[in-house]
Amino acid sequence: MKVILHIGAHRTGTTSFQAYVRRNTDFMRARRIGFWGPLRTRKGLFAGIQPGVTSAPRRARGRVLLQLNRAERNGIRTLIVSDENMLGTMRRNMRRRSLYDDVGERLARYDAAFDGSIDTVVLSVRSLNHYWTSAAAYCVARGHALLDDTQHLRIAHGPRTWRDVIADVACAVPDARIVIVPFERTAGRPDAMFRGMTGLHGPRNAAETWLNRSPSVADLRAVLSDRGDDPALIRGQSERWSPFDPAASAALREAYLDDIHWLTAGADGLAT
Repeated sequence: MKVILHIGAHRTGTTSFQAYVRRNTDFMRARRIGFWGPLRTRKGLFAGIQPGVTSAPRRARGRVLLQLNRAERNGIRTLIVSDENMLGTMRRNMRRRSLYDDVGERLARYDAAFDGSIDTVVLSVRSLNHYWTSAAAYCVARGHALLDDTQHLRIAHGPRTWRDVIADVACAVPDARIVIVPFERTAGRPDAMFRGMTGLHGPRNAAETWLNRSPSVADLRAVLSDRGDDPALIRGQSERWSPFDPAASAALREAYLDDIHWLTAGADGLAT
């Protein structure tokens, strides 16, 4: 059985992809493709794998292997495991002002839990100015503190980019094929993500799903007002909020273009 680990990243259409797969169960069943999404993985299946938890990792590994064996006995030939929290959390990214700096340890734990059976790891990347803007808006909308201008500049000029994340993933799961899918190619197109992940043309049903979009400037101001903060902290006149000034946004865009150039040049043999 081929195991495909879809690890995110956050804000790259993962929720849309998961909803798309769930709406096409007949298509999946006919091709013997199984699916584990957050509705399954976050109900105890992965408990004990993540760093910082007290549950025994050996028990977590046994639980995962039991489910893998059951899926294979049921005739599943390809299993897609999709949960962006395997990669890390946006909250940690914002707190550390860094891009998934613990991904190496996290993915090494998942590789051990799956007993080295992971065939492919799929990661979506997104232009860094849009990723950080979307992550910041998402976190603010869910009650997290708004970063100040100095902290946003630290993010914009930080040294860590997708290239570092990919290198950490490749090191943590050395026997797996690493596939990188740019969000710009799959935004609002979960069927395109499915094809990039499996090589198969997915069904058109729900193929233009786009869920969990970033809140608008008006939405974020309403959130701040409701919790007693100054809504004027959300600056801008356009519908979409950007916490970065033009120079910082340009630096993030340039860093992303460098990452894409590295990927298209072969990614040092680490990823496709």
